Amino acid sequence: MFTRLRKDWALLSGALRTLRKMKPITQNKSRTFPDVIAELAIKHGNRKALISDREVFTYRGLDERANRYARWAQANGVGKGDVVALLMPNRPEYMAFWLGVTRAGGVVALLNTNLTAQSLAHCIDIVAPKHVVVGAELIANFETARGRLKTTPKIWSHGKTGLKDTRIDDIVAKFSGDPLTPGEKPALTIEDRALFIYTSGTTGLPKAANINHYRLMAMTLGFSGVMNVKPDDRMYDALPMYHSNGGVLATGATLVGGGSVVIREKFSAREFWDDVVKNEATLVFYIGELCRYLLHAPKSASESKHKVRLFCGNGLRGDVWPAFQERFQVPHILEWYAATEGNVAIFNWDGTPGAVGRIPWWIARRFPVKIVRFDVEREEPVRGPDGLVIEADPGEAGEVIGQITSDPSKPANRFEGYADAEATQKKILRDVAEKGDIWFRTGDLMKKDSRGYFYFVDRIGDTFRWKGENVSTIEVANAMTDHPGVEDAIVYGVEVPGQDGRAGMVALVTTDEFDIARFEKHVAERLPDYARPVFLRRLPAIDVTGTFKQRRLELQKEGFDVAEIKEEIFFRDPNSGSFMRLDKLMMSRIAGGRLRL
Repeated sequence: MFTRLRKDWALLSGALRTLRKMKPITQNKSRTFPDVIAELAIKHGNRKALISDREVFTYRGLDERANRYARWAQANGVGKGDVVALLMPNRPEYMAFWLGVTRAGGVVALLNTNLTAQSLAHCIDIVAPKHVVVGAELIANFETARGRLKTTPKIWSHGKTGLKDTRIDDIVAKFSGDPLTPGEKPALTIEDRALFIYTSGTTGLPKAANINHYRLMAMTLGFSGVMNVKPDDRMYDALPMYHSNGGVLATGATLVGGGSVVIREKFSAREFWDDVVKNEATLVFYIGELCRYLLHAPKSASESKHKVRLFCGNGLRGDVWPAFQERFQVPHILEWYAATEGNVAIFNWDGTPGAVGRIPWWIARRFPVKIVRFDVEREEPVRGPDGLVIEADPGEAGEVIGQITSDPSKPANRFEGYADAEATQKKILRDVAEKGDIWFRTGDLMKKDSRGYFYFVDRIGDTFRWKGENVSTIEVANAMTDHPGVEDAIVYGVEVPGQDGRAGMVALVTTDEFDIARFEKHVAERLPDYARPVFLRRLPAIDVTGTFKQRRLELQKEGFDVAEIKEEIFFRDPNSGSFMRLDKLMMSRIAGGRLRL
C-alpha cells in the first residue's frame, strides 16, 4: 500500500508541477521562447548559461549573441516564415544562432551533422532555405551535397574553411547585441513556426517536423517542470543539438529553470564520468543506448564521485535499467515517451523499470491516448465490422495513437505535421472511436499492463511476422545482448523466396568470449521457436544514427546473400537448432525452397 501511495504521489506532484509551468503559455500568445531568454538575461545577467570547451555564454551574453544573429537575419532578407538551415557541431553558438533567427521571425532547420551527399541535399531541399550556415568542421560533409541541391540558398561558413563562402562569424560580430527595438521586432505568436527538426531517417529519408513557437515553449517550460530544474542545477548534455533532446529539452528546459548547461561536442563513454564530475553536473539527458554504453564501459574512478540527482530521457531498456542504476548509484531515472512532432506524451514519474510511464485517469480525458490493434503484415490498425478501430486488450501489443483536436484550449493535442504534406497525411488515422475523429499515428508499438503502465515494444516496420506470429526485434535483441561475449545486436526480418512472412536475422558484435554453441543453448532457452533467429551475421560494429538508433535498412536489403556479404553468416538448422556456416550451396537450397525453415 505504501509503495502504491508513493508512486501515485510521484505521478501527481510531477504532473501538476509540469502543468503549472506550461499554464502561462496560452495566456500571452505573443510571448515566445526568445522572449523568455531575454527575460532570463535581465534576471540572471552574468551567471553562466551555456558552457563548453569552445566558448562560455552567460545569460546576458547568450541574449546579446542572439540579438546579433537576429539583426544579421533581417539584414539578409530573412522575414517571417523564411527558412535558414544550420549545419554545425554541438557548441553554445549553436543555440545562440537559432534563438536569434527565430527572434527575427525566421525558421531554422537543424541539419543532422552525420548526413552527406543525397541525404543531406534532400534535407535542405525539402525546406527550401534562403540561407545555409555551415560550421567549418563540417564543410567537407556539405561539399558532398552542394552539387546535388535543387534549391539555391546562399551558403555561409562559420569559421575558416579556405572556400569562397562568406564567413558569418566575421560579419555577425559587427551587428549590435542590444535588445531589438519595437520597430525591429516582428509580430510573432506561439502559432508561428520556429524550427524544423528532422526524424532520424532509420528506415528512409528524414522528414522535417514542424515545430511552432507553442511547441517550443511547451517543450522547454514543460520539461523544466518534469525535471524540477533549480538555479543550482547543471545539465550535462552530450546529445546532438540537431535533435530535440539535446538541442531543445536539455538546453532550453534547464535555462528556463535558471540552471546552466555543459555542452559536450560528442558523447564519449570513456570520458563521461570524468566530465560529469569535473563540471559538477546534477542532471543528465540520455538516450537509452547511451546508458547501455556506459554500463558496458570499464569501471571509472569518477563514476562513484558524481553529484547527479536525475537521469532524464527515453529508450532505456528494462534489462539495463536496474543494473545501470545500481552500479552508478543514480537516485532517480525519469523515463518518458514522446515524438518530436506528435501529440502523445507519457512519463514514468515513479521510476518503474522498463515502463515509459502511465497516464492517470484524471488527466486521460485531456490527453486522449489509445493502444489499438495492429496488423503487422498490412502495417495498419485493425478495424471492426463497424469500420472503427479496435482497441488492444491489456498485454496486447498495438500502435499508440493520440487524438488530434483543433480546440484552442488544448493546443497540445494538435499535430503540426511535416514540411512534406504527403508525409503529414500518412501520420493521420481517421474514424477511430467514432466517425469523423482524427488521431496521430506514432508509428510505435506498445502494450499496457493491468496497472496502466505503458511498455515500448518496437517501431512499426521493425516488428515482422514469421510462422504466423509477430516478432519484436527489440525483445529478441534484448535476449541476445545478455549473453556473454555479445557486445551488441541488431535484429531484423529478411525475405526468403517461397516463404510467408520474414525470417529472423540477427547481426552480432562479439568479443573473444563468444561461443556459438553456448549461444545456441541460450537462444533456445530464452525465446520461443518462432522468435529465434534463422540467420546470424557477425559484424565488427553496428552503424547507428547520431542519436544512437541502429540503422537496419541496409542490413535488411543485403539479407543473407553470402555472395555479396563479406562477414560470416550462419543458418540455424531447424532440426538440431545448431547454427551452421552458410555457403552458396546451402543458400541456393534455401532460396529454391528445397530446405525447410
